Amino acid sequence: MEKYSAYRDPGTGIQPFLTPVPPLGSNTLATVLTPLTFTLGLVRTTAILALTLVYILFVRVLCLVFIPIPPLHRLITWIFTAILSRTILLLLGFINVPVSQVSRKRGRSGQVSESWSPKAGDVIVSNWVSWLELLWFAFRFDPTFVLPVAEGRPKETTEAASPLSNTGRRTGTGSANVSSGKNRPLSARVPIIGFKKVTLLQMVRWSGRVLPTIDLPNTPVLSLEELSKRSRRPIVVFPECTTSNGRGLLNFASVFKADVPIKKYNIFIAAIRYDPPTAHSPSGSHSIPGTINPVAHLFSLACAISPPGISIRLLPPSEGPSNPLFLASDVVAHYDGDDQLAETCATLIAQTGKLKRIGLGWEDKSSFLSFYHSKG
Repeated sequence: MEKYSAYRDPGTGIQPFLTPVPPLGSNTLATVLTPLTFTLGLVRTTAILALTLVYILFVRVLCLVFIPIPPLHRLITWIFTAILSRTILLLLGFINVPVSQVSRKRGRSGQVSESWSPKAGDVIVSNWVSWLELLWFAFRFDPTFVLPVAEGRPKETTEAASPLSNTGRRTGTGSANVSSGKNRPLSARVPIIGFKKVTLLQMVRWSGRVLPTIDLPNTPVLSLEELSKRSRRPIVVFPECTTSNGRGLLNFASVFKADVPIKKYNIFIAAIRYDPPTAHSPSGSHSIPGTINPVAHLFSLACAISPPGISIRLLPPSEGPSNPLFLASDVVAHYDGDDQLAETCATLIAQTGKLKRIGLGWEDKSSFLSFYHSKG
């Protein structure tokens, strides 16, 4: 919408925060089927909320008795989490979630097959579009979810917005370095001081929101190295620090502050893509949180005749930044920032998922949400 045009990325023209809507056209069938889809939505939503209560009861309460035996506790919680997460996806119509490994090297076929099995302490780095991929990560890898913790709340700058310096051919995204005429000032970058461990349910509720800050009470903040050493599960990190609408890759925060190749833990790269919405299938992206988050988005998906298309693309581990032979200069030439690993991961995700990188970050999302809610 025009009133949100100030939140378009100046380098690509992409608006990454508004919920995508289906193209204009005939939706007569959808209108006729409204009573049926509404009833279907009520049934599905009720069933999913009931499964959520079962998850809380079994995984977060009853399984506490197995904590003295850590291996048994992890096994039982993973079984319940995997079954319930996959069942929820099935209820929403996601019978199959296409997953493929995509090579970025010339001379290799587009799709390859390597072992993609993160172990305890390994780090999965992905873009973040919705709470749906959280369920997929949960039943596939039983990971530890973490949220970056910011030093403070974002503030606007008086500096004019400028295109991302790494757009275009060098990142492999194909995006042109095009500037627009009128743009709001970019929000100043806020330092990331560490990570906070969260449960799957907390992560789902946080979808669409912006980061917690250090002034939150009872917030133990740990470095990624500490989490990797202590964790008995893979760790999922979303360097965008919030969800986008999937039309582009938000500017990564400096969450790692490390160079590549990384030696202290293994990095696995994943890219999430959702198909554009249609008259019969809403957007799978969840960029704007609701009051009881994300029940409103859940209901819209539950009412859908067909589920939104989703694809998950994985970079072969041999081509990732954990490979000792990995050359950062092949991916991020002339980078002079303070987080080479974050920049490398952003470029690899953009190439793997064929996503355009944009200059707006989570700080701009914070400003957008304030403006969005002020408009009612």
